[in-house]
Amino acid sequence: GVSAGDEVITTPITFASTVNVIVHRGARPVLVDVEDDTLNIDVGLLEQAISPRTKAIIPVDFAGHPCALDSIGQIAARHNLVTIEDAAHAVGAEYDGHRVGSISDMTCFSFYATKNITSGEGGALTTDNGEWAEKIEILSLHGITLDAWKRHHGTGYEHWAVTYPGYKYNMFDLQASLVLSQLSKIDSFWERRVELKKRFDSAFAGIPEIQCPVEKSNLKHAYHLYPIRIRPEMLTAERDAIMNAIVAENVGVGIHFRAVHLHPYYQNELGFQRGICPCAERYSDRTISLPFYPRMSDADADDVIGAVSKVIQRFRR
Repeated sequence: GVSAGDEVITTPITFASTVNVIVHRGARPVLVDVEDDTLNIDVGLLEQAISPRTKAIIPVDFAGHPCALDSIGQIAARHNLVTIEDAAHAVGAEYDGHRVGSISDMTCFSFYATKNITSGEGGALTTDNGEWAEKIEILSLHGITLDAWKRHHGTGYEHWAVTYPGYKYNMFDLQASLVLSQLSKIDSFWERRVELKKRFDSAFAGIPEIQCPVEKSNLKHAYHLYPIRIRPEMLTAERDAIMNAIVAENVGVGIHFRAVHLHPYYQNELGFQRGICPCAERYSDRTISLPFYPRMSDADADDVIGAVSKVIQRFRR
C-alpha cells in the first residue's frame, strides 16, 4: 500500500480529490504535465517522474477521454507500480476496444450529481484482484468483516470483527437503485452527448478564437464535459472576462479545472509553484466549460452557441 514518505504520480488537470487521497495517506503527489490535445497525463514525461519512492500512478480520464492506458500499464509493470485509474468522467468509455474499468489494476468511478450516471453521491471501484476487492469491501464499511445481511444465516448468528480502521463509504440502497436504473440508458445518454458535441463542434469550427475539444481514434469518448479553450492573443479580454460576459447572456459556464498546483493549499504545504506544468497552466488559464448534458434541447444548445459567439465577436481583436 501507499504510506507516509511514498510518492504517487498523477496529473494537475483534475479535481482536488485525486490529489487529496494521496495527501491523506501521508504520501507526496508528483505531478506530471498533460498532453496539449487530450489534457490527459503525458506518457512521454511519465517515466522520468518515477523514483525509488514511487508506489502508484493515478491517471485521470479527463472530460471522458481515456488516457493512453496501454502505455501507462506497461510503464507501471516495468517499475512494479500499481495503476489506479480515476475514471470519474469516463463511465461508458472504451480504450482500444476494452471498457474503461476492465483495463487498469483498479478503476474508480463517480456517481456524483453531475456525472454521466448519478446517484447524487457515491461511486464504484473495479478490480480483477480478488484479494484487493475483499479488502476494499471491508474498508468501505468501518473495517468490519460482515455487514448486517451476512451475520444471519441458516446456522445462526455470526459475529463480525473489525480488521482495519475502515470508513463509511457504503452507498445506501436507494442510491444504488438509482444507478442501476440508469445503466440501461447509458447508451442513449451517450448518443445524445455525441449529437450535442457535433452541434457545438460545427458551430464553433468557424470561430478561430475558440479551440474545441479533440479526441484520438482508438477509443470511445464518454463526452462528460465540453471544455473550449479561448485564444487570448486573438481577443481583447482575458478568460475570466469572457466567462462573465457569457454568464451575462444567461448561460452558466464553469472551469474544469484550475490546475491543482495553482491552489494555495498545495503551494503552501507542498511547495508547488506556477511553472512546473506549463501545458496544464496554459490550458487552465484559457478553458471554459459549456453547459453539456443529455436532456439539453437543441434550442438550449443553440442559445449557448449564440451567447458564446456573441461574446467572442464583442472581444475580437
